[in-house]
Amino acid sequence: MELVKSTSESQGLGDTVEKVLEKTGIAKVAKWLLGEDCGCEERKEKLNNLFRYRRKVNCLLEEEYAYLNSLYDTTQTRLRPTEQSQVLKIYNRVFNEKQQPTSCASCWKRILDDLNKVVKQYENDTQSKDA
Repeated sequence: MELVKSTSESQGLGDTVEKVLEKTGIAKVAKWLLGEDCGCEERKEKLNNLFRYRRKVNCLLEEEYAYLNSLYDTTQTRLRPTEQSQVLKIYNRVFNEKQQPTSCASCWKRILDDLNKVVKQYENDTQSKDA
C-alpha cells in the first residue's frame, strides 16, 4: 500500500480514517509493523461502502436517461465492455467520481442501483414538470 496524502474530499468513513491515520503517523507505524500489504486499502473500501457520505449529484442528461432506461429495460445478467464503459462514464459524471472498470459483481450492482435511483428521480422530476 502506498501512502499518498490526499486533499480530495472524503467519499466515506474509510477515507476519513485513512486521513486521520496519516496525519497522526499511525499509518507509517502500521506499514512498518505489518509490511506493505497491511490490508488498509481493503478496510478503507469496506468502510467507504458501508458508511458512504452524501455526495453532490449532478442532474441526469436526457441522452443519459434514454441510454440507462433502455439498458434497464433489457433483461440481461452481464454488461458488455462497451456498456460498462458508457455506464461508468455516466456514473462518474453524475456522482463526481473516478470509478474505474472492475470485475467486482457487487460493485457493479451498487453502481447500477445508484444510477437507477437517479433515473427514478429524473422520471419523477419530468412528470412533475409536465403536470
